[in-house]
Amino acid sequence: MTRDLIIGIDAGTSVLKSVAFTLDGVQVGVASRPNSYARFGRGCVEQDMLRTWHDAKQTLCDLAAIVPDLASRAMGLAVTGQGDGCWLIDADGEPIGDALIWLDSRAAEMAATFVAGPDHAAHYATTGTGLNACQQSIQLAWLQQHQPERLVKAAHALHCKDWLYFKLTGRRAVDPAEGIFTYGNFRNRSYAPDVSERLGIARHAHLLPDIVDGAHTHHGLTDAAAAATGLSSGLPVVLGYVDVVCSAIGGGLYDASGTIGCSILGSTGMHMRMAHSADEVALNVACSGYTMALPGPGLYAQIQSNMAATVNIDWLVELARQACAMAGIESHRHALLAGVEAHVAAAAPGSSLYHPYILQAGERGPFMNADARAQFTGLSTNTTFAGLFRSIYEGLGFAARDCYGVMGNIPNEIRITGGAARSSTLLQIFADILGAPVRRVMREETGAAGAAMIAAMSLGRYSSLAACAEAWVTPTLGAFTEPDQKLREFYSNLFPIYRSVREAMPPVWAALAQAREANP
Repeated sequence: MTRDLIIGIDAGTSVLKSVAFTLDGVQVGVASRPNSYARFGRGCVEQDMLRTWHDAKQTLCDLAAIVPDLASRAMGLAVTGQGDGCWLIDADGEPIGDALIWLDSRAAEMAATFVAGPDHAAHYATTGTGLNACQQSIQLAWLQQHQPERLVKAAHALHCKDWLYFKLTGRRAVDPAEGIFTYGNFRNRSYAPDVSERLGIARHAHLLPDIVDGAHTHHGLTDAAAAATGLSSGLPVVLGYVDVVCSAIGGGLYDASGTIGCSILGSTGMHMRMAHSADEVALNVACSGYTMALPGPGLYAQIQSNMAATVNIDWLVELARQACAMAGIESHRHALLAGVEAHVAAAAPGSSLYHPYILQAGERGPFMNADARAQFTGLSTNTTFAGLFRSIYEGLGFAARDCYGVMGNIPNEIRITGGAARSSTLLQIFADILGAPVRRVMREETGAAGAAMIAAMSLGRYSSLAACAEAWVTPTLGAFTEPDQKLREFYSNLFPIYRSVREAMPPVWAALAQAREANP
């Protein structure tokens, strides 16, 4: 049987998927399971590590039931997953409790104190990444102070994809992107001891696993993992980069010109542009955003993220569903969203401003403020329900422009992926607000595809990211949505007002946080 498939695992926050691709990037099958995590206490969000492994291996078994002869046709397996978080294992490879995931905010106060202190600027200059409560480094600092017994037992601190890679291969490793933006110097792509020293966690440096670049290195599937998944023992397994990077690769960020932007509009809004060298990385005075290594010499993704993207839309849809229920009308999310789409396109632009900081975790791009909250500004009796929806779409567009603005000029073209990219109305609003043509990436599983692309390079199928992107990404690009020149000018006039409102809000957000704290 010909080895003509590569499998990509994407262990996301909401869903864990295994996807099979041909060697030139055509998706031939997908199997998925909903992810599960628990919220408790004040800001605690943890995920069962053993269940995560169980779900991952089950999706591989499910995929084998969909794709004929999967085990004999698979050339390789690649894994990516949700970023940040702290997945501790002991010397025997057993989990030490559940994993703290990126949604966990118990270290928010410690992170805010560090960011406000004298060492954050140096931390940012070294890592190219602003510290926030999601990251493993500050979560380790929190555990050191509040649950030191967990660290005493720990042999390594992994991330989600690293944990799955360990279960598949027995190797304890981290990819270059996540290892370096958390603990390293982005310029030389290696760990920087002074990062851990500034955070007061240098005594735990032994927990950091080796940095392994999956574009060049892979390891074999263990006998135990082969028996659990139904795949062949010794099958090459590739540690993909963190899911954001894999989604960027699968979503079209790479372009030889370096003038392409990529926005992922999922639960979180990720806005990225590429730098062809460390010298091209543009750090900002707010010390916000991420700098992540890409596969290939000197390649980096600069990333700014607004914490909530489609979550804002989901929130208003849920309010509509609740309103229908109050009137005794049964309704469903998909029907409501489909019904409102045409009305949003017809609604008056700019009827109000919306700042999309709906999550209780606050905001981290292009500014960092754990107290930040969403708001409508400028409502009147003329504001319609469709107008509220349009304001949310516009708010996501303004947030994207805010993020791109601190990374340099707006890219010449923006490629958009994620669930919200299915909306032609949202694509048009993005084009109008960004003042640049946008294109939807038609591929649905960009994260798994990006991991599989790294595997295709690691296994010698393609000699470079450029060659792989030409085969895997270019055929998936949709038609251009060009900006409407009148609306482009209108939104250009609104954007400084949007910025001025959010710049004036921190004292209000802080006062609201104090009020909530006093009367929880």
